[in-house]
Amino acid sequence: MDYTIQGTVMQSCEVALDQGESVYTEAGGMAWMTANIEMETNMKGGLLGALQRAVSGESLFVTTYRCSSGSGYVTFTLESPGNIVPIELDPGQSLICQRDAFMCAAESVTLEMHMHKRLGAALFGGEGIFMQKVTGPGHAFFELAGEIVEYNLEAGQTLKVDPGHVAMMDPTVDFDITCVPGIRNIFLSGEGLFLAQVSGPGRVWLQTMPLPNLAMRLIPYLPTSND
Repeated sequence: MDYTIQGTVMQSCEVALDQGESVYTEAGGMAWMTANIEMETNMKGGLLGALQRAVSGESLFVTTYRCSSGSGYVTFTLESPGNIVPIELDPGQSLICQRDAFMCAAESVTLEMHMHKRLGAALFGGEGIFMQKVTGPGHAFFELAGEIVEYNLEAGQTLKVDPGHVAMMDPTVDFDITCVPGIRNIFLSGEGLFLAQVSGPGRVWLQTMPLPNLAMRLIPYLPTSND
């Protein structure tokens, strides 16, 4: 499976398929494709798999795109300004990502829910109790908001991050929530009451413009009922 990512802030991912190869995405994720690509909407993984996807923020149904003859391609596009992150997963290798980060993947890749281990992370982590777990083998593609900064944390190395900026991480990364220290910092810094704390070993992908932040910035410019 080959792919081409084009664009800057509104990227597209063109996945090239040979005969018999397939890729799947949540319902409605495709932008365009060649005429020899067949599509089939189904509940991948059965009812249990569908329910797990729904809990983690995805659709009950996924759509599989399969090349019926020769070679062709199917293109997926971002839903908001950001970047597409391609990852080739080894057998059994997993990534933990925010809800709605999954874009598409090879048929061999599994998508399921991931539950936070700590209550504080579940309640105040910015993504709720559930995230998404994507497991190889195969290519997987993720859509993350804004620009992307990747860190490879060593064992014990820690970053404190505004929770919405944590987009994706290795399962080995410890994710927890800590309170902002000091009354003045809490009420005057504009950073809120909680920060995410991510500790190595492992990789973590941070996004510069979480969608809730973008939405808040746009609110003053939206028309009101009095306009």
